[in-house]
Amino acid sequence: MSVVYRIALVLVIIGAINWGLIGFFRFDLVAYLFGGQTAVLSRWIYALVGIAGIITIPILMKRFEEDEDFDPHTRIDRNPSYGMEAGEEADFTEVETTEVKKVEKKEPSNKSKNKK
Repeated sequence: MSVVYRIALVLVIIGAINWGLIGFFRFDLVAYLFGGQTAVLSRWIYALVGIAGIITIPILMKRFEEDEDFDPHTRIDRNPSYGMEAGEEADFTEVETTEVKKVEKKEPSNKSKNKK
């Protein structure tokens, strides 16, 4: 985003805050700071905010154009992740395997059978 658009957005935000103050509290911050609504400096601020609003219209249209290309069946970042949910998938290729010895069941000896 260019510097002009950023400055315009800041001015639009200032204008929105000022209109919010007027609507909720009947307080015109620009008029209060710069000498009333009819003061030359206040009128310049109002004019700059109005021009900034016109300058930011292409930003609004650009967002709509980008949304038209959105495909809901693909990932937004277009980079698939093959890892596990909790983090990266473990790599067991370098883990040494150990042998597991089978324990054979010993049959009871004949002596214990004869005692019973």
